[in-house]
Amino acid sequence: MSQLKDRYEKEVVPKLIETFKYKNHMQVPKLKKVVLNMGLGEAIQNIKVLETAAEELKLIAGQQPVITKAKKSIAAFKLREGMPIGCMVTLRHDRMYDFLQKLINVALPRVRDFRGISGKAFDGRGNYALGVREHIIFPEIDYDKIDKIKGLNVSIVTSARTDEEGKELLRLLGMPFRN
Repeated sequence: MSQLKDRYEKEVVPKLIETFKYKNHMQVPKLKKVVLNMGLGEAIQNIKVLETAAEELKLIAGQQPVITKAKKSIAAFKLREGMPIGCMVTLRHDRMYDFLQKLINVALPRVRDFRGISGKAFDGRGNYALGVREHIIFPEIDYDKIDKIKGLNVSIVTSARTDEEGKELLRLLGMPFRN
């Protein structure tokens, strides 16, 4: 079992029950999934960029990514419906906990001038979205083999009903919020 999952069961659940006065353990919010998304606009001209991005996302997540395709045609961007435009991975269970532990303890502290992440990026239902500007903060990525630095979106989906519950869950798991 991963350390983060063990910490959730032994420390976080009792603190959340105490804080929010839950009557049942099933009411306690938990992590459902983590979605990693890499949108690549330059994949329209150069499909090779998409292949390298998928390979790098596979290294970061430990799971094969899915190539995402454009839903609409946009003439200004020379984009046609169905063209490959990005890649994504959905992590659940042990891989999700392993990735979050790596994100919190290794990757985020490697961000330049890091002072914590914003606590305002919740969606109103307890889910959190985080944008990473440089994917090279992850230890699996070899800096010498990178042709271009890419961004990455991380969406953390919880079973929390409110943003307050979701923020408290992530804070107790070790997410470094600055506000």
